[in-house]
Amino acid sequence: MKKLYFIAVYPPQQIIDEVKIFKQDLALNYNNSKALKNDAHITLFPPFSREIELEEDIHIAFQKIDTNISPFEITLNGFDGFPNKSPVLFVKPEENEHLIKLYNRVKQYFNFIRYNFNPHMTVGYRDLSFDNYLKALDVYKNKEYKTKFIVDKIILLRHDGKWVPIAEKKLEQINY
Repeated sequence: MKKLYFIAVYPPQQIIDEVKIFKQDLALNYNNSKALKNDAHITLFPPFSREIELEEDIHIAFQKIDTNISPFEITLNGFDGFPNKSPVLFVKPEENEHLIKLYNRVKQYFNFIRYNFNPHMTVGYRDLSFDNYLKALDVYKNKEYKTKFIVDKIILLRHDGKWVPIAEKKLEQINY
C-alpha cells in the first residue's frame, strides 16, 4: 500500500491560527475550502508517494539530513501568488539564507523529484478558480500581515486521511 509523505517547517500554533483566518475568508468569499484541510507550513520537500513497507528507508534518509544549523528566525510579510494553472495565494516569507541552506541540506537526501524551492505559506489553492484567485490577490496584495517565528526543527509527515507528523529533527548548532 502506498502512502504520501512530505517534509516541512511549521510555525507556532498562534501563526497557524492567524493564517487559518485568511483561509476561512477564502472559503467564505472566494469559494476555496481545500486549503482549510492543512495547517500553515513551509514545504521543504513536496509530497511524494512510497510503499508503506519502505517507510523505514524514508526515516533513515530523514535522520541523515544535516541539521547542524542554529535555529533561525523567518519573517512572514504580506501576500503574493503563483498564477499557475492551479493558482496559489500565499503568505510571503522574506528572503532567508538559512531557510535556503536548510532546503539544500534536505535536498541532499530527498532529491528524486524536480522541485523549484519557492518558500511560501499557502492560504488558497486547489479549488481556487483563476477568477477568484485574481479577485483574492487584488484584495490580499494590499493587506498587511507581518509576523516572525523561530525555525528550530523540520518535520516529516505522512498522509493518513490527514497529514500527521511521524518524525522531527531539531536544528542545533554543534561546535566540533
